[in-house]
Amino acid sequence: MSLLNILNEDLKTALKGGDSFKTGVIRMVLASVKNKEIEKKGKGQEPALTEEELIDLLMKEAKKRKESADIYKQGNRNDLAQKEEQELEFIKNYLPEQLGEEEIEKIVKAAIEKTGAKEIKDMGRVMAEAMKELKGKAQPGSISEIIKKYLSL
Repeated sequence: MSLLNILNEDLKTALKGGDSFKTGVIRMVLASVKNKEIEKKGKGQEPALTEEELIDLLMKEAKKRKESADIYKQGNRNDLAQKEEQELEFIKNYLPEQLGEEEIEKIVKAAIEKTGAKEIKDMGRVMAEAMKELKGKAQPGSISEIIKKYLSL
C-alpha cells in the first residue's frame, strides 16, 4: 500500500475515532501533498507524487515541526513547543526508519572514498554521493555534520 493511501486510511480512522489531534496533523500533511501536486501540475509535470517525493515532503514537514519547537522553547512557550513535538513524533511514524550514527558514518566514509574527497571544499560532492543512499533515512543536517567531521581531520 502506498504511503498516500496509508495517510488517507489513517485519516478515515482518526475521523471515525474522533481523534482531533491525528485528524489535524494528517490533514495538514495531505494539504501539503495537494499543494505539491498543484505546483507540479503548474510546471507541466505529472501531478501525482512518487513515494520518494512524498517521503521528502514528510521530512520537510518534520523539519518544520522541529524548528518551530526549538523557536517556541527559546521564547519560553513550552505549551506550543510540546504540541509541535507531538506532531513531529506523529509524522515520524510515516517516515522510513532513521539510521543510527554508525551506519551513517559507514556510508559517508564510502562516499568520501568514492569521490576522492580530501578537503572541506569537496563536501558538496560527498553529500551528493551520500544522499543517494541516505535519502529519507537520515536528516541532511546530521549527514553534513559527519561529513565535516571527516573532511576536517
